[in-house]
Amino acid sequence: MKVVVVGTGYVGLVTGACLAEVGTDVVCVDVDAGKISRLEKGILPIYEPGLEEIVTRNFRNGRLKFSTSLEFSIPDAAVAFIAVGTPPGEDGSADLRYVLQVAKEIGHHMTAPLVIVTKSTVPVGTAVKVNRAVKEALQDRGAQIDYDVASNPEFLKEGAAVADFMKPDRIVVGVNNERAAKVLESLYAPFLLNGHPILFMDVASAEMTKYAANAMLATKISFMNDIAGLCELVGADVNKVRKGIGSDPRIGSRFIYPGIGYGGSCFPKDVKALIRTGLEYDRRLRILEAVEAVNDDQKKVMFDKIFRHFDGQLKNKTIALWGLSFKPNTDDMREAPSLVLVASLLEAGASVRVFDPVAMHEAQKTLGNTVEWCSDLYHAAEGADAVALITEWNEFRLPDWKRIGARVLFDGRNIYDDVTLHKNGITYYGIGTIQPSIQKMITI
Repeated sequence: MKVVVVGTGYVGLVTGACLAEVGTDVVCVDVDAGKISRLEKGILPIYEPGLEEIVTRNFRNGRLKFSTSLEFSIPDAAVAFIAVGTPPGEDGSADLRYVLQVAKEIGHHMTAPLVIVTKSTVPVGTAVKVNRAVKEALQDRGAQIDYDVASNPEFLKEGAAVADFMKPDRIVVGVNNERAAKVLESLYAPFLLNGHPILFMDVASAEMTKYAANAMLATKISFMNDIAGLCELVGADVNKVRKGIGSDPRIGSRFIYPGIGYGGSCFPKDVKALIRTGLEYDRRLRILEAVEAVNDDQKKVMFDKIFRHFDGQLKNKTIALWGLSFKPNTDDMREAPSLVLVASLLEAGASVRVFDPVAMHEAQKTLGNTVEWCSDLYHAAEGADAVALITEWNEFRLPDWKRIGARVLFDGRNIYDDVTLHKNGITYYGIGTIQPSIQKMITI
């Protein structure tokens, strides 16, 4: 079976490479000739653990090809995945122009029966628009070719996308007939050996499942961040609260870690898009409106802590940031909380030194020369008045505290033990933990 994947961004490249890894013939198509040329040389546009190896291996074996021409790639394909970007519009709705343009081009160039699959995150009703675009393109040609439009949302975690694709906990497929279901069941058969299910449903339900899943995860994060804020006020420790509620199987321990707000390409965009979809049907999603508001506020929490510690006197202070990407194991800077913190620190007159193991190059596109770029975590902390842990990369987990000159640490991910830091003479601020000013008043 030959598969065409249109789009070589995060979703498209992972999808194409992983399908090739199990023996499928895959052509990844992108209009960016420079990107295609670099991919053929083994230079990837994103950082994702394990992805470079399988891209290189399958390209050399001939199972994975790259092209700028959909016209020459689509004719003998059985399945075409649309995996192009759906950036948020000014009103928060998903911009479908690239998805529909690809659908139109597929209709212009397909020559045999085809299953057309939306892999991009798209709102309910997109499959109808894709079907219309393909149908109109075929009519323009005067061609009559059977095709099906399906939805197959991705549930990949950045930093673990290859493992998620190769060993999925579930595969969701929206189809309108048995013919398309059989084609996609055959395509995904190698990924079902771990016993987890492929879930067939109608197309609209599949489209909604993706948004609902991300919205639920975002809700758990914002809920815990809200609780963390209250914990600080009442003198409670959110880490203990988290363990207490996470032991309840109805709640579970995943996605209840407080921090400095979610970011990335999915949660912010998808929450906005789902809110917008609700408004289009005259339905306010009030919980998600609150989730978004809490997250916006949470990205300011770290600056507020730093500001209060220094009594608002940040001019001529130097703050070191450990980590920039929105989460570990990715170079993704989209909606990263670090960008909000850097902007606030600079506006307050502070100097900012930064280090990230992977995301420095990507971050430079936004931050330019406004910050000092450092070679490692110790270089960043050298001469700093305080250190702020932003991204919980593994190499930040057990630093040599004797080499850290700064005597104040702001832990945006609650990965450090406050007792250990206190023993090393470092004042510690976590998220939702007992703050130093309150800790002094507590007696046991």
